[in-house]
Amino acid sequence: MFTGFRLSLGIAWLVLVALSAVSAFLTTQTGALPGSLVGALLLLLAFAKARTILADYLHLRHSPRWLAGFSAILAFFVAALMVLHIAG
Repeated sequence: MFTGFRLSLGIAWLVLVALSAVSAFLTTQTGALPGSLVGALLLLLAFAKARTILADYLHLRHSPRWLAGFSAILAFFVAALMVLHIAG
């Protein structure tokens, strides 16, 4: 069981590294892509990273109601930021 625990954290870490690499790449594409699209994609990647941390590092995967609650709050926050980013 401990090995599976470490494996799931290792996979979560790799997912976070990959999402961070995509985020870093997107920041270099501001001239090639519209700024509103880059901003929206970065917010979605931040949501995915936050959800990965909540599910795997904070072990909310084992508590689906808490994970769903935090995910809903995060989704609302990201949606509000996206509206502000696109409007502004």
